[in-house]
Amino acid sequence: MGVLNYFVRRTVSVVITVILVVALNFAIIHLAPGSPVDIMSGTLAPSPQQVVYLEHFYGLDQPLYIQFLKYVSGLAHGNFGMSISFNQPVLTVVGAHIWATLLLTLTAAVLAFIIGAFLGTYTAARANGRLDLVVSIVTYLFYAMPVFWLGLLLILVFSSWLNLLPTSGMTSLRESYTGFALVLDVIHHMILPVAALTLVQIPVYYRIAKASMVEVLREDFVTTLTATGMRASRIMLRYALKNAILPTVTIFGLSLGYVITGAALVEIVFGWPGIGQLTLNAVFARDYPLLMGIYIITSISIAVMILLTDATYAVLDPRIRYR
Repeated sequence: MGVLNYFVRRTVSVVITVILVVALNFAIIHLAPGSPVDIMSGTLAPSPQQVVYLEHFYGLDQPLYIQFLKYVSGLAHGNFGMSISFNQPVLTVVGAHIWATLLLTLTAAVLAFIIGAFLGTYTAARANGRLDLVVSIVTYLFYAMPVFWLGLLLILVFSSWLNLLPTSGMTSLRESYTGFALVLDVIHHMILPVAALTLVQIPVYYRIAKASMVEVLREDFVTTLTATGMRASRIMLRYALKNAILPTVTIFGLSLGYVITGAALVEIVFGWPGIGQLTLNAVFARDYPLLMGIYIITSISIAVMILLTDATYAVLDPRIRYR
């Protein structure tokens, strides 16, 4: 019953948080310099009649609080509004791009989690050794690299110099692949952006997994198990890893909340047709409804992943009690 009450309270707090995010983003976006009318009417002496008509057509001539109440009323009915630049429902526009982003970011997140957790766990048992030193230096280097700069380096090496991989896009525009050939073409285009995202995320999982495993290996129960003659590999895999993996799972769960917009720079560098590229275009076009829709979906995904992370904690560690 305590667990149920905990998640009910957390769900209520999530709903309140999302509402506050909606209000804050709405105010910031509408109070920022520029408007969709400025973009559509042009910057060189636009017609005053045209400006007045467009502001009235899109409801931008009304007080801000009236616009907000109308927007919230639409959200309550599942209406995220119409994209000004695409002239389509916001959910339709976002839905057409979100799968490309999820494919890219989820693949990178899972690979970074597996590789980082493995390296951290493996080197923890050999702390201060040569392998630990080499892996630590390499991961620090990747952690310090801006992801867009790393992406440009990968393009320079593997696309420009070696001519092995494509520089941008999700599919080959000159080909009309279908079926399995299309899948291979998408994977071919994914290699560089996924590599860039994975390499900058691995250091986080590596450092957390290593620090957590080193701490667990110093616990009394590990000393006791070692004294009984149990093999070190069994202690690591069956007992230590289960306790040490929890902080890494937390970071992984929280990072999944950002899978929708977490690859914005990479998508721009590699011309990937996802939410990041869509957000940039919406900013340039001052597409208020589209920007709001992206921010709302992002805030909801983060809140949901936090709840799922808490639930995963309860499953992995029965000692946790929610009161």
